[in-house]
Amino acid sequence: MPGLVLQARPRADEPSLLSDEIRVGFTASKKVGGAVARNRAKRRLRAAADELLKTQGKASHDYVLIARAETVRRPYALLKDDLQRALKRIGDRR
Repeated sequence: MPGLVLQARPRADEPSLLSDEIRVGFTASKKVGGAVARNRAKRRLRAAADELLKTQGKASHDYVLIARAETVRRPYALLKDDLQRALKRIGDRR
């Protein structure tokens, strides 16, 4: 997606972690920009994930949202749409 990269992994193979919670991690490399831009990108990804993963994320899955350079400049509505489409694509592959 233009605004982010989404990675997902089920936790079924880890019996000690078989809770139904959804775990999420966020990352932004120096390619995104300086510290201010990276922090802003992660804040925007956190906000989008808070809104969408509650309803569209799968239980017992780990997600990693990776910021791109476009994450900081992309309108928030389009960023949420990117995450929604990425979640759908991951769901279709399983």
